[in-house]
Amino acid sequence: MKILYLTAGAAGMYCGSCFLDNALAAELMSRGHDVILVPLYTPTLTDERNVSQPRVFFGGISVYLEQHLPFFRKTPWFIDRFWDSARVIRLFSGRGISPNPENLGALTVSMLKGRNGHQRKELDKLLHWLKSEGAPEIVHFQNSLLIGLVPPIKELLDRPVCVTLQGEDYFLERLAERYRHDALELMRAGVSSVDAFVVYSDFYAARMANLLNIPDRKMFVSPMGINLTGLQPAAVRNHGVRRIGYLARVAPEKGLHLLCEAYRILRQHHHLPLMRLEVAGYLAREHQSYLAQIQRDMKSWGLAPEFHYHGVLDRGEKIRFLQQLDVFSVPVVFEDPKGLPVLEAMACGVPVVQPKLGGFPEILATTSGGLLFHPGSAADLAQGIRSVLMDGDLASSLQSNAVEGVQRHYGAAKMAERTMALYEGLRSGRAMQTSGVGLASPRDSQGPPR
Repeated sequence: MKILYLTAGAAGMYCGSCFLDNALAAELMSRGHDVILVPLYTPTLTDERNVSQPRVFFGGISVYLEQHLPFFRKTPWFIDRFWDSARVIRLFSGRGISPNPENLGALTVSMLKGRNGHQRKELDKLLHWLKSEGAPEIVHFQNSLLIGLVPPIKELLDRPVCVTLQGEDYFLERLAERYRHDALELMRAGVSSVDAFVVYSDFYAARMANLLNIPDRKMFVSPMGINLTGLQPAAVRNHGVRRIGYLARVAPEKGLHLLCEAYRILRQHHHLPLMRLEVAGYLAREHQSYLAQIQRDMKSWGLAPEFHYHGVLDRGEKIRFLQQLDVFSVPVVFEDPKGLPVLEAMACGVPVVQPKLGGFPEILATTSGGLLFHPGSAADLAQGIRSVLMDGDLASSLQSNAVEGVQRHYGAAKMAERTMALYEGLRSGRAMQTSGVGLASPRDSQGPPR
């Protein structure tokens, strides 16, 4: 099957959405499908073999210039090639171009207007390229903020179109109200042109169906799948210092400050063996002061020597980082629909302690590889971590459950199988019998009901 994926790059940082898109595309390619993964805005960045196309459409520099300077909306295409090159985009992305919604309200609305937005020229470039590529059998947008592009592409190709929903609600919440209102109206208007919406959890299916007025018949739940290569427990675990780990963007919404407070509680109010708090992940310029404050807090508590920030890790470094941990937590303070690092940690045999929030209750109900705590409660998080560290039988059970659960339910192969079931149904014209729970869920045969 020939499949066209359109995915948004994340301005030079590792992004969970890019990882998932790339893993799905790579798995389908390995099965003999003709997959074209096209990045928009910036090149995608992954820590595994990147299967995306070298050309970037809707290049971030062009999009920005056309939004703010009308002259660039009419420049010849051959001139645009300079700043549309992946090399130039990477250069500027590395110098601080930020994808934060606080600064992108007007641009978001313009992109959602499609043909009527300031980036009409970029749409024409993409349509021109598609004419030369031959029509795919399925078109899949990996972000609903691109829904304004669906009608013209569907008109050109006359093929079924899918759209993945993976965190857009949190982006929209951070827009200024006037932009949020317009963006929602445009997204809701675009729902009718989409044949199926893909989500990673029942929770998010319900949330986005309500937000965008999506009919149940169009909602397909296909849990995440990750590339499991190399993700396995360490052959020998270090039983000296006990290590608590965090791997995610260093940003307030990801909850590192909450984990540090829980660590303080553990060290000051419980008799525990020697510990370390190991932290890794992308740090944007705007969040450097956030990390600096955390480091000052740890120092004021007398815990600075036990806090170690490792920065951004490549795949090999990430696996070694995870394998050394005794327990893992990314205690987000928003309803996260993904939680990719949690799956990676569990695949390495590390029990997790996550908030009872977003998609995490479903992941842990499916795998039994961790514990849930009350969202926002550092004391409850500390108690969960303490249970794992002090109860050897519990830790051993969670470790084995985590590995088996991820391998069984959350590998890229499983995600590809579920996705192909959707594509085959759309290609043959069969109506989806999803009713909000998808054609294939990892809890089809086990686990608690919704």
